[in-house]
Amino acid sequence: MDTLLRQGICEPFPIQVATLPDTLAGRDVLGRGRTGSGKTLAFSLPMVARLRGGTRRPRQARGLVLVPTRELANQVFAVVQPLARAAGLTSTVVFGGVGQNPQVQALSRGVDVLIACPGRLEDLIGQGLCDLSGVEVTILDEADHMADLGFLPAVRRLLDRTPRVGQRMLFSATLDNGVDVLVQRYLDRPTTHSVDPAVAPVSTMTHHVFAVTAADKPAVVRELASGQERSLLFLRTKHTAKKLAKQLTAAGIPAVELHGNLSQGARERNLSAFTDGTTRVLVATDIAARGIHVDDIALVVHVDPPTEHKAYLHRSGRTARAGAGGTVVTLATPDQGEEVRSLTRQAGIRPTTVTVRPGAGEILALTGPPAGHVEPAPVVEVPARGGGRRGAPRSPGAAAAAAGKTAAPKPVRSGTPGGRGAGRTGNAPARTRAELAARAGQAPTRAAGRGRAR
Repeated sequence: MDTLLRQGICEPFPIQVATLPDTLAGRDVLGRGRTGSGKTLAFSLPMVARLRGGTRRPRQARGLVLVPTRELANQVFAVVQPLARAAGLTSTVVFGGVGQNPQVQALSRGVDVLIACPGRLEDLIGQGLCDLSGVEVTILDEADHMADLGFLPAVRRLLDRTPRVGQRMLFSATLDNGVDVLVQRYLDRPTTHSVDPAVAPVSTMTHHVFAVTAADKPAVVRELASGQERSLLFLRTKHTAKKLAKQLTAAGIPAVELHGNLSQGARERNLSAFTDGTTRVLVATDIAARGIHVDDIALVVHVDPPTEHKAYLHRSGRTARAGAGGTVVTLATPDQGEEVRSLTRQAGIRPTTVTVRPGAGEILALTGPPAGHVEPAPVVEVPARGGGRRGAPRSPGAAAAAAGKTAAPKPVRSGTPGGRGAGRTGNAPARTRAELAARAGQAPTRAAGRGRAR
């Protein structure tokens, strides 16, 4: 209770009120609630309470939380860790895209609560580095999203490794795409709690459709992103997300990107920059539509309308969370008008629809006064291994640092491809490396003369 109160959590949400009596009693539970409804605490509290006082064994987990994405794994871990620590329990998180050694070390001592993505967990089990035979409580979070991503076969294999006698909880926004099969196969006479319809708009969220011409759309996007509060812009492809983040930054609106082409380190740095306010604009693909919780996102913009209504609701659900208000804008070019009308109708939304051009009062009414223009940071040439050059744009926090403020860890903007060896010349021919070194004003290394990178 002290841990919750320190976080300002004083009243339970409906999904928590509904499920806690059954989950604390050890019953299997099926909980359905929209995104942002408080499901993470609904399963974290009973899991920690039930595991308290047990014994850890090497390479074994006592509580298992399966989640579909790395970002959600980190956010669940952020909720679970302080609760587990207060109860004298250990917790760790496991996912791909990063080195496995720290994860292996944490598992080697045994762990009370393991939060994991299916792919990396299966890999560690295959190497004999993790064992699920001691799991007492199993939780499937965002089960419908795991189904959408094709993870259900891996989830079934993992659940087959856990004891049948353990407690199991499944939380999901919907029960389609095979989720009901998981319920029937792995949950024992579950108590079902549904606090929302399968798809439910949020009453504190306002929805708008801005009809724009293709020629006006880029300028309208810039104006929507120029406000003083946090905004999240969704696009359909990784390429267009990267391109828009670069264009906004060049226009004096520092933006970071979030999509599958970034390394895990880059994804975490960019999300951290958006969370701590170093950058107010996040440009993302649907990777950010589920499991991402950032406080006080004032505006969600569907720069590219999603392909189906559930995606619209999940994207939009990044704002107006936990009872707060929020605004959602969908941009529709003339050829997208009918598609957007069908989308909002299926989502149960009645948006305000207007035709806008750059400078329209409807835009200013939603964004408020624009934030100050930020000059793009100059590219800093960083010598790369082997004497070459690597262009590393300064982070959006550079301007804050110049003003005497403390900048967050450097986010990776477009122009720095995932932070993985960008611009390295260690594998280039020796003469090429020598020429690059000369242009950088450096003497070529001896290694370059032997055709090897130092």
